[in-house]
Amino acid sequence: MKQYIVDAFTDCVFSGNPAAVCVLNNWLDAKQMQNIAIENNLSETAFTVKEKDGYRLRWFTPGGEIDFCGHATLATAYVLFHFYQTSSSAIHFHTQIGTLTVQKKGDLYEMDFPTYQCHPIAITNAMEKAIGAKPMEAYLDRDLLLVLENASTVKALQPNQMLLKELDGLGVIVTAKGKQYDCVSRVFAPKLGVPEDPVTGSSHCMIVPYWCKKLRKQEIIAYQASKRSGVLYAKQKNDRILIAGKAVLFAVSDILPENINTLSSEGTI
Repeated sequence: MKQYIVDAFTDCVFSGNPAAVCVLNNWLDAKQMQNIAIENNLSETAFTVKEKDGYRLRWFTPGGEIDFCGHATLATAYVLFHFYQTSSSAIHFHTQIGTLTVQKKGDLYEMDFPTYQCHPIAITNAMEKAIGAKPMEAYLDRDLLLVLENASTVKALQPNQMLLKELDGLGVIVTAKGKQYDCVSRVFAPKLGVPEDPVTGSSHCMIVPYWCKKLRKQEIIAYQASKRSGVLYAKQKNDRILIAGKAVLFAVSDILPENINTLSSEGTI
């Protein structure tokens, strides 16, 4: 079985967010896919199978399957456009959250994603202790979004991973207004076994609506300030978000058939 490693939201290797992509003829069982994700030890491993009108897509972190992942969607689209659907300009992915369409536009891959809501919540001492800074605003949907005073504070954070786990939300986003870019963010997901996600497409479905409203813009350029870092080009479109980014192939490998056969639903690798 072919496996591709793609760095998403970047145009050079060793930056952006790496995702593993497995293109399957038929589905493995969930335990097999989970074990592969654990073995890869990347923030996400994507699995996709061709269907009549597109591809079915699923995402696994080392900590379990999730309903939505942006950078691994970009990585999967990159693989399909380059190796499987070379004459296509658009690919439709069927996922737990509905159909996601990715269009190839030059060296950018533009993804049509749903918008998360920014439900305001009270700022707590637990938030401040967990991230090591006092938020100015706090919002909750799938993730917890904490708005900080400036980009320097975002970049300097050294959060307490155990305390982050106790906060609401699947992931914890910290963000502030940028200078070179419209906004600067970081994303932590220790509940999924990911201390810090390098560049997170799905969390920008919450970041982008916030900053578009705050800055009174329909389009923004977002920077995720992890050690690897990455850039996202985003547009607000009614109740959808268009997020575009670049990607680059790092590696192509084979998962050996005998290893696939050992990944039974009863055990681990």
